[in-house]
Amino acid sequence: MTHLWVRAESRPNEDRVGITPDGVRHLIARGMRVTVEDSARRVIPTEDYAAAGAAVAPEGSWPGAPADAIIFGLKELPENGTPLTHRHIMFGHAFKGQPAGQVLQGRFRDGGGTLLDLEYLTDETGRRLAAFGYWAGYAGAAVSLMAWAAQQSGGICPPVRAYPDRHLMQDDLRARMDATGRPRPRAIVIGAKGRVGSGASDLLTAMGVRVTGWDMAETAHGGPFPEILMHDILINAILAHPGAPVFVAPEAVRPGRTLGVIGDVACDPTSDFSPIKVYDRTTDWQAPVLRVAEAPVLDVMAIDNLPSMLPRESSEDYAAQLLPVLEALDAPQEGAWGRAEALYRQHLARLQPGVHEGLTPS
Repeated sequence: MTHLWVRAESRPNEDRVGITPDGVRHLIARGMRVTVEDSARRVIPTEDYAAAGAAVAPEGSWPGAPADAIIFGLKELPENGTPLTHRHIMFGHAFKGQPAGQVLQGRFRDGGGTLLDLEYLTDETGRRLAAFGYWAGYAGAAVSLMAWAAQQSGGICPPVRAYPDRHLMQDDLRARMDATGRPRPRAIVIGAKGRVGSGASDLLTAMGVRVTGWDMAETAHGGPFPEILMHDILINAILAHPGAPVFVAPEAVRPGRTLGVIGDVACDPTSDFSPIKVYDRTTDWQAPVLRVAEAPVLDVMAIDNLPSMLPRESSEDYAAQLLPVLEALDAPQEGAWGRAEALYRQHLARLQPGVHEGLTPS
């Protein structure tokens, strides 16, 4: 019997979950066993999962789960260096050369476990089967506008928070923008036809922002892209990948540009393939932007759990997309799960010996 163990998230400001109580009820009806860890901050209460038939375990107890349990979470595990012995479903951020990803792979190698990365659950054509992208774009555009509004009074974007729903987020954002007394800014969204770009464009349009939408046709020539610097705000929705063009080069911090805010929703600054070359680390809810230039000001927003600003809407949407994939866990060597494991094995075979917690390849 397949045993899915839904762990509590340990990261601050992470209230999302990848399965709803209805999804748990559905999997149990199909013959799966489901355990859900208790969590005081998860957007869906633990008692709702218990009512759906899930067993409840203490928060953070997954290391002692049965050996055959499949541990399911969203964001990163505690960085304590312990070997990982289970199969884990999560966003690992481990396959694009990220230093922390190398360390994570080392922990799986040392424990004999397996990383089934949610980012790489795809169909036969390579299309992702489930993604938080729309809500990442939506929230990322909102924070970028918050950063722009703060700049108009000589400030920097204050800490951000979660909202019960998108309408309350819009109300807050509209009030901030109106308070500037300035015309709405101009924004460019790169990757406008994808999930992330669609979410960003929807939020910007709702706020009265003029949007230039770029996709593959506009970026096919490989750059440079001086038009980007003529907008007030850039939203990057293109994931780092080999061959990705550089949209913002290091010299873009110099004077002679209109661009004042970069919302790097794709957010892979430590990847060699990042298309945004003016910053080197992610930002967070407490400090949402990194100021990379002063004259004129240029702020970069690179929060990597943006959908958690709208935790209920993003969780329910993602869980609906993922449930048909979770149903297939009874045949883990086939389909999307088989492809995800094969990808993990390929990267594990290239991992340098000796990589472990606190030591990354030189």
